[in-house]
Amino acid sequence: MMYVRPKKKLGQHFLIDKNIAEKIVNSLLATEVEKVIEIGPGTGVLTSFLIKRENLDVTYIEVDTESVAYLKREFPTIKEKIVEGDFLDVDLAKLLTKKTAIIGNFPYNISSQIFFKVLKFRENIPEVVCMIQKEVAERIATKPGSKKYGILSVLLQAFYDIEYLFTVNEQVFNPPPKVKSAVIRFTRNKRESLGCDEALFISLVKMAFNQRRKMLSNALGSLNFENKQDIKYMPMRAEQLSVDEFIELTNLVVVKENN
Repeated sequence: MMYVRPKKKLGQHFLIDKNIAEKIVNSLLATEVEKVIEIGPGTGVLTSFLIKRENLDVTYIEVDTESVAYLKREFPTIKEKIVEGDFLDVDLAKLLTKKTAIIGNFPYNISSQIFFKVLKFRENIPEVVCMIQKEVAERIATKPGSKKYGILSVLLQAFYDIEYLFTVNEQVFNPPPKVKSAVIRFTRNKRESLGCDEALFISLVKMAFNQRRKMLSNALGSLNFENKQDIKYMPMRAEQLSVDEFIELTNLVVVKENN
């Protein structure tokens, strides 16, 4: 029997509990999608349940050559649907010709980069179901006012409703990770645009949280605001502001035009 060795450099922790795998796949609603992408199918534990959902047109993106060979042997019906490569390098514009959901047991070390790529293609990605590090899942799903609320919370909640679905213990992986995992679901919200300069919004949010212990008047000191002393958010800290309040604050930045 062919066996795939988990590779540390790829951050591989293979899920070996089929009940949890089925629960993850069942969490994918796929109500408004015509395609699905599985990121990092590995040994195919999610794949085996995705195949059973015959109405789904699934593409599998896998960077590990050994895993690709295993998947083609164990699941011959999906041979032509496997894309060998790193999700972060794959040209998504070519794959996202239709509304596409994303599912996967994401490597912890690149989950944030995956989310930033999802945000870039948010108009074509109405749903994401993924297993990630529990701490990151809590951070993404939490609301303003929490110490866990941060950059990813704001940027993802701007365009997605986030649901923390369930926690997954270390013992159900090979090899077991040193931390617990969690499954979350993103569903695209109704916000079509931010109503402010998006690049400025992102940089303001990052700036605010990079010095999260400071009041915004200090953390955002390098930005120009007209009547800064009158802005109600200035005595507050980044973790206290909602997405809408960050948008409002972004619109108060005075952008100097280059002559």
